[in-house]
Amino acid sequence: MTRSYPDTIAAPVTRELVVKKSRFIAHLVPVRSVAEADEVIASVRRQYWDARHNCTAMVTGVTGDQARSSDDGEPSGTAGIPMLEVLRRRGLTDVVAVVTRYFGGVKLGAGGLIRAYSTAVSDALDDAALLHRRELLEARVDVPHADAGRIDNGLRDWAHAHGASFGEVVYGSSASFTLWVPPSDRTLLVDDLAAWSAGSLSPVFGETRVVDVTA
Repeated sequence: MTRSYPDTIAAPVTRELVVKKSRFIAHLVPVRSVAEADEVIASVRRQYWDARHNCTAMVTGVTGDQARSSDDGEPSGTAGIPMLEVLRRRGLTDVVAVVTRYFGGVKLGAGGLIRAYSTAVSDALDDAALLHRRELLEARVDVPHADAGRIDNGLRDWAHAHGASFGEVVYGSSASFTLWVPPSDRTLLVDDLAAWSAGSLSPVFGETRVVDVTA
């Protein structure tokens, strides 16, 4: 059985929410480590230095096993943890959320803050493009230049139809295509390549790796 992994986001997203004159600006950024997340947080705090709060939540690691949050001066449990719970509920990892708050003069109370911070992150995630994480098998196909265009099109269509990722193409003495394919579709790729090439092409399989695939 193929192992399931949390998703991540494809690109940074920023979205603003206004609640009783307070501005909540949610920043979501894909990251690869806690150190990278810390750099994002520091950058947002420098940019929004005049804000009352820059609250944070992050989930990192391929399996989402590392998590951290901060209320940044808001009442305990009203900002960072609700933000983190949204990331967890959406099944995400390798993402950091920073919600910048400019106080509007009206106190929201604990319940209002929890709703505002969680909604700010949730609304921003609604705008985010997701990347699915899949455990895929490397497959390299070397193709004579005369057939490269036709095989290129066929492999791209095949990858799209089978949840595979089309990787790098290297041109040397032949055109070398790299795909990352579901291990369960290994035999299917062998058979389809043989059919396209009258038996002259066969993939060479390599390592298995966790790969980001566009949703």
